[in-house]
Amino acid sequence: MSLVTDRLYEEAPRPLVSQGTARDFYELLKPRVMQLVIFTALVGMLTAHEPINPIIGFASILAIAIGAGASGCLNMWYDATIDGLMERTSKRPIPSGAIAPGEALAFGMTLSVGSVLFLGLITNWYAAGFLAFTIFFYVVVYTMWLKHWTVQNIVIGGAAGAFPPMIGYMAVTGSVNLETFLQFLIIFIWTPPHFWALALVKSKDYARAGVPMLPVIAGGIETRRQILIYSILLAPVGMAPALFGYTSLIYLAISAVSGGIMIWLAYDLYRKREGDAARKASYRLFGTSILYLFVLFAALLLEEIVPMMIPMLIGRNLI
Repeated sequence: MSLVTDRLYEEAPRPLVSQGTARDFYELLKPRVMQLVIFTALVGMLTAHEPINPIIGFASILAIAIGAGASGCLNMWYDATIDGLMERTSKRPIPSGAIAPGEALAFGMTLSVGSVLFLGLITNWYAAGFLAFTIFFYVVVYTMWLKHWTVQNIVIGGAAGAFPPMIGYMAVTGSVNLETFLQFLIIFIWTPPHFWALALVKSKDYARAGVPMLPVIAGGIETRRQILIYSILLAPVGMAPALFGYTSLIYLAISAVSGGIMIWLAYDLYRKREGDAARKASYRLFGTSILYLFVLFAALLLEEIVPMMIPMLIGRNLI
């Protein structure tokens, strides 16, 4: 039994009506992560190049987003005790006392089951099964096991955040293809340098909570080296959709420049190992990595949308 489960049973009786606000429950869903899920799942869906009813498409994205939110909610439920020990997460709804662990557990389980059933009913059960597996992977494999037991927690657990493009594609087609796997691979390789850059700054927090993040176990120098290695790997992976012929040379140029910027910032972080300069370099890489992923998937999205819009615009001009 986990420390959080112990807390669930030992806490004082609470009112039958939840004291949490709508915003508290919304924060349980990790909305920033949900935004990434929505965006990448949409790209995966449009990659299918198959007609889909706009209402069905919107409902599918909604179901995937709710599933992602359910994962975040259950993650916060299980990790509420260590969240309370970390400055970065101490104000989350459960450790702050706004929402009881039992409420979060019920909320997360309800959303998990509901999102899977909803996606299965409106699209296909292959996509629903994949969504269910993603929730299981994030909550059980990553949150309950990897995060607390191995320094490779982010590396392996990052797969959970990389699945949405494949789920979006599968919601339309009932299958996956190489193009969506490449989208998965971009997010998968991107995740370690993104999180380790933040972990370098928050290493004392993770050490206090007993989470075996790379900076805590291997130290700052090794973490910087790994960030540089993954950033170098990320550059060609980011260009892969163009190299495999799925996108234009415009995407190739955008991904090449973006990858080069990531490598340079990772190298800059590798050189700056102490003091305020190192801290700023970590935050710079962390923030830029978010922009990097957005730019790449925005470019992929435009690669799908622009060809569809050109015939419509030409048609209007001819009328």
